Amino acid sequence: MRRILRIAGLVLLGLLVISTFVFLWQKSRPKVVTYKIESATKGNIEKRTVATGKVEPRNEILIKPQMSGIISEVYKEAGDKVLAGDIIAKIQVVPDMVNLSSAESRVQRAQLAADQSRSNYERDRKLFENQVISKEEFEKVELQYKNDQEELRAANDNLSLVRTGITQSSAKTSNTLVRSTVSGTILDVPVKVGNSVIQSNNFNDGTTVASVANLSDMLFVGKIDETEVGKLSVEMPMEITIGAIQDRKIPATLEYVSPKGVEESGAILFEMKAALKLPEDVFIRAGYSANADIILDQRTDVLTIPESSVEFSGDSVFVYLVRNEKPQEFDRHPVKIGLSDGINIEVTEGLNENDKIRGTEIIEEKKK
Repeated sequence: MRRILRIAGLVLLGLLVISTFVFLWQKSRPKVVTYKIESATKGNIEKRTVATGKVEPRNEILIKPQMSGIISEVYKEAGDKVLAGDIIAKIQVVPDMVNLSSAESRVQRAQLAADQSRSNYERDRKLFENQVISKEEFEKVELQYKNDQEELRAANDNLSLVRTGITQSSAKTSNTLVRSTVSGTILDVPVKVGNSVIQSNNFNDGTTVASVANLSDMLFVGKIDETEVGKLSVEMPMEITIGAIQDRKIPATLEYVSPKGVEESGAILFEMKAALKLPEDVFIRAGYSANADIILDQRTDVLTIPESSVEFSGDSVFVYLVRNEKPQEFDRHPVKIGLSDGINIEVTEGLNENDKIRGTEIIEEKKK
């Protein structure tokens, strides 16, 4: 029994030694490094960056009332198209009791004066017809009568204005009618019937009844990092990708870059605005999220190679020209480079078209 156990132990020990030897032998096997062969070709290089933002109307106009009161009617809703002068809502005036009392008192005084002047006018008219008084005296009484009638009309108009905000002479153009000041599309109507509104004046901004904008004149408004803002310039072309319209790229032109940056999440960002060139078959809603693909620089029909095949050493740049393909042999060769897009890079000196160079390496085990 002991002999069997001893033999089994020796066998296990032998297997362990053999497996260790095989493992060490495999680790020590020589490996050969081969490389892809790349060719210098003519092509285009574009350096791009992406700015995130959203699409907004160039001008969003807030429509505010010219008098305070309560919304009695709303004639438009978000999405409706309006022309300048179209009525959006109607306001019911809530009269101030002090002003109302003063207006009523004015009407009463004007009525008394008008009644008295009418009586004087009728009496003096008969006297003038009978040639008892002169024409000059009659004309004075007639003038007073007309003035008192006009004052009565003005007093009644003032009372109507205080009570309802409308007079007979201004019913069609009353300040109780809130009108659009521009043509466009209504983006929002934040008020409802029954809401109180305050007129816009020097002391407050007033209540917004509606916001109107021209949706055919849209801007991309986004932010770009400080490391790239110096490469932007007005009139620079770009392409806008809108989140809700993934299959379309809309051309745009850069119009504005902010001279002042704002810190956000530890980075300094600068606001930028670009005018969209909207196709007729595309409808853009205000507030869509979007990305701007900006062409910072570009080269056309230049010599290019993969950037991964370039070796940087201090201020010098090298590639490895193919001397022999089988077996692979290379010569280190200096070149001068230009614009890079992160994948390919422009070669300005040192290579000719179709020159073969060493690319990325492929590691293979040497076959025996």
